[in-house]
Formats: sequence, structure tokens, C-alpha cells
Amino acid sequence: MASGFFALLDDIAAIMDDVAVMSKIAAKKTAGILGDDLAVNAEKASGFISSRELPVLWAIAKGSFINKLIILPIAFLLSAFFPLAIIIILVLGGLFLAYEGAEKIYEYFFPHSHSTAEITMETFTEEEILTFEKEKIKSAIVTDFILSVEIVIIALGTVIGESILSQIVVVSIIAILATVGVYGIVALIVRMDELGFKLIGLSSKERSVSKTIGNILVQALPKVIKSLAVIGTIALLLVAGGIFVHNIDFLHHLFPQLPSIVKEFSTGLIVGFAVLGIINLFKKMLGKK
Repeated sequence: MASGFFALLDDIAAIMDDVAVMSKIAAKKTAGILGDDLAVNAEKASGFISSRELPVLWAIAKGSFINKLIILPIAFLLSAFFPLAIIIILVLGGLFLAYEGAEKIYEYFFPHSHSTAEITMETFTEEEILTFEKEKIKSAIVTDFILSVEIVIIALGTVIGESILSQIVVVSIIAILATVGVYGIVALIVRMDELGFKLIGLSSKERSVSKTIGNILVQALPKVIKSLAVIGTIALLLVAGGIFVHNIDFLHHLFPQLPSIVKEFSTGLIVGFAVLGIINLFKKMLGKK
């Protein structure tokens, strides 16, 4: 009995080692989506009065957990009974990510003209501000749902050949880490300016360490969000290209001499602009009609 018990412990340890290795691989594969998720949620959670930033972020984080509770069982059922669907969803998701990355680049070089009006929070009543807040939370949760589908499917794609138990454990770990990690970092980012203002107020001297650090934090917030947007765009194209290269046999064997990062980025960029061109063409055709 004792030997059987220790053999069981040994089996459990081996499974946990396998899960740790697979989780590490899945985390690397989903890192690009997490970068975009971080950038999107940092933008969505900013723009509120200081006292409402964390409650809004908490509401979005709860919505993200609910999203993953809906997505995970469906993904595991598909993996168990229709594994081909995972590859199909993965490639379709890659098209969406490539399109999103290409659209951001296109928008940067050829920005759309937006009609702007000088609107501030002071022009709204308390009821209107709460309505605006709810709408922004809802929009963030919908965006999170799309990104969560991609995170889960990409993570699942890395363990598709493993047992269903390994799939459940690995993908669930990634889903939890993604939610806690992303929203934890976003909380730190959106409170950077608040911390900066507090540090500025600590000293009455014109030149002090706290004032210098405070000013850096206040000025850094918009730059950090912009930097995350750029990093997220590059990551989107890399992830999309990786999906195509690793799941489409023709692309996998095309240009074997190229470094993988160059091949994946180029593939994501080309496919992204192709999808963007097709969608813009359809928009023009529908607009004419």
C-alpha cells in the first residue's frame, strides 16, 4: 500500500511538471494577446474621475471572469468532440487579429477625420455620468470577450494533443493568470498619475525627490498607454502570423530560410492588410448602394 501511495504521488508530480511546462509554452503563445488586452483595458479604464477608476476597473475585471467562465466549457467540449473546430476558430481568430493590427497601422498613417466637440465631465449630470460609465464598462467587457476567446483558443491550441485533464488545467491556469495579471497591471497604470500627484504634494520645495518622481509619473501615464498600444499592435501581428504559419501547411514550409519572427510578422502584416482591403472594399460597395 505504501509503495502504491508513493507511486501515485510520483505520477501526480510528473503530471504537475508536464502542466508547468505546457503552461509556460501556452503563456508565451498568448503573450501577444495579453499585450493588446493590457493596452485596450488601460485605455478603457482611464478617463474617469479618480474615485471611480478602481470601481470601474473592478466591474470590468468581474465581467472578464464571467466571460472566461462562459468560454472555457465551450472550448473544452469542442476540443473533446470536435478538435478540428479549435484549429478553424484559431485561424479565424488569426484573421481578426491580423485585421485589427493592420487597421491600427493604417489608422496611424491615414487617420479618419472625426468631428470633435469640447465636452467635459462638468457638462453632464450625475445620472448621465453613471450612464456613460455603464456604457464604457459594457463596451470593455464585450472587447474583453473577443480577446478572451483568442487567449483561450490559442492556449488550447498549444495542448490540443494532450489529455483533456491537462487541457483543462493548463488553459484554466492561463485564463486566471491572464485576468489577474492584466487587470492588476492596468490598476497600477491608471493610478500612476494619482500616485504622482500625492508625491508632488508631499514636499513644498520646488526641487525635491518626491516632486521629481511625482512629475515623472504624471507625465509618463499617457506615454505608457501609447507605448502599450504600439507594443500591442506589433504583438497582434506576430501572434496572428504565428497562428497562420503553424496551422497552415503551405505557409509553414514557405521561406524556411527566414527567421521565424520575421516570417510570422510579415505573414501577419500581409494577411492583415489583405483582410483590411477586402473589408474596406465591401464597406465602399455597401456605401454606394
